[in-house]
Amino acid sequence: MPASLLMMLATLLFAAMSVCVKYASAHYGTGEIVFYRGLIGALSMAALLHRRGDSVRTPVPAMHFWRSASGVTALSLWFYSIAGLPLATAMTLNYMSSVWMALFLIGGAIMLGGVRTDGRLIATVLVGFIGVALILRPTMERDQLWYGLMGLLSGLLSAVAYLQVTALGRAGEPEPRVVFYFSVGGMAAGLLTALPTGGFTAHTDAFAALMLLAVGGFATAAQLLMTRAYATGRPLVNASLQYLGIVYSFVFGALLFDDPITPMALGGMALVVAAGIAATQLRNRAAPRDAVQSTLET
Repeated sequence: MPASLLMMLATLLFAAMSVCVKYASAHYGTGEIVFYRGLIGALSMAALLHRRGDSVRTPVPAMHFWRSASGVTALSLWFYSIAGLPLATAMTLNYMSSVWMALFLIGGAIMLGGVRTDGRLIATVLVGFIGVALILRPTMERDQLWYGLMGLLSGLLSAVAYLQVTALGRAGEPEPRVVFYFSVGGMAAGLLTALPTGGFTAHTDAFAALMLLAVGGFATAAQLLMTRAYATGRPLVNASLQYLGIVYSFVFGALLFDDPITPMALGGMALVVAAGIAATQLRNRAAPRDAVQSTLET
């Protein structure tokens, strides 16, 4: 299957996962959803590692710990924002990670001193944040502002996690092992979050329980498709197609949840997508070749 088609299917599955998160969040807490998503991912990746003859043992446990800490926190905040925001809005805020990474690159250049900062990269960051302002202002009620801030923070932490995935790739860690420890971290975070707030909810609602299982199933399948796409396709094309997830989420939100999307918000989404694609292209020119691995996990 061509890498472009793999990427389109992966983004569709991630959007479907976000739909299931929104349905499941009406019955389960965020910590519970993160736990079950991690459980399914850990079991799937352990089976994949076993099939490939690889072990779950790692020579760099500390790197996995910090990668899981940032990635799981980002995931939890994203799931939390999905519960309280229009689906496309929550997806767009999380996809700001490419713009945040560009901002990190600019900050690094300034801290090094004497290193010229690409003006085009600065422009992409500004365009991205203008897009966020257009999205947040017209689509969010006062009681949704907190969810919006959490969604924006999830994109920031996702960018940090992507950089740590790059470092793990340089250390020689296989992608399934990275995803395995990320999933184990999700299980731990889910337990720590759910237990102090009353424990786990009984599975009395069959539809909600099905949505809970679907979150982990869709996420794991999407990760495998995306990994294959990045292994065989062109990174910039894949990164661009990844933003189809916003389009899918817009359609799902309008059809399933009657999400209100204004023309100004649509314009903001378009700016975020354009800024993300441009930032990815400019960043790939400035970063080492193995940095493309940083977009394999979402």
